[in-house]
Amino acid sequence: MSVTQSTTVANLRDLGGTRTAGGRTVRPGLVLRSGQLDRLDLAADPAVAALGLRTVIDFRTDAERADHPDVVPEGVRMLVGDVLADKVNSGRMPAAAQLKDLLSDPAVAEKHLGGGKAQALFAETYRSFVSSSSGQAAYRMLLTALADEESGPLLFHCTAGKDRTGWGATVVLSLLGADEETLMAEYLSVNPAVRAAFAPLIEGFTAAGGDPEIALALIGVVPEYLAAALDEVAVRYGSMEKYVREGLGVSDDTVSALRTRLTT
Repeated sequence: MSVTQSTTVANLRDLGGTRTAGGRTVRPGLVLRSGQLDRLDLAADPAVAALGLRTVIDFRTDAERADHPDVVPEGVRMLVGDVLADKVNSGRMPAAAQLKDLLSDPAVAEKHLGGGKAQALFAETYRSFVSSSSGQAAYRMLLTALADEESGPLLFHCTAGKDRTGWGATVVLSLLGADEETLMAEYLSVNPAVRAAFAPLIEGFTAAGGDPEIALALIGVVPEYLAAALDEVAVRYGSMEKYVREGLGVSDDTVSALRTRLTT
């Protein structure tokens, strides 16, 4: 796993190099993760231009995509998998999809997220990644695309690249044979980049009297969030393999093709 030094894309990481089962590793340059691509400028960002991206999967909501549309290189195939669509359609906009709005008003944040509510809301959202139809459709799209040679180098992202994207990376790496310690390390590794990207918002929020604990609960990721999703997999399906096969509807042949294509 490695950080790609980009000047216009936040939290860009290549899952290549991650150790998996049997001494194998993830092939570099094929599966990447990041935050939103609204500021991508290939002319000013040779590191991203060199990736040769051919497929981008956007996990954001309709509103997020409308506010900050992706900028992608010419010829790149764009796929949209709105992980949180079911939650949004039920009238419950998850905190993960409105970070900037919540950090703009300390009083509103305290009312809705204080006293441990933020952590509880995130844990419930992570469970929905596993159980909701929209989440299942999005992650099925990710795995199916990654198994396809025609996808080329593929990048998947949400807004900050930490929650919806973090679960996607966990599912992929778990299927490829990464152990629990590796999965958690990759999941938590985004914290410095995400906090740096949102530093002005955090500083403004706390300067206006906002609770720093709320800001950190919103901006960072913690083991308990990922544990909630993993517990949902265990309770509903018993294993990641069964979640992928039964919950996501991804065939064993597709999983085999994904493993062959992405590991060396």
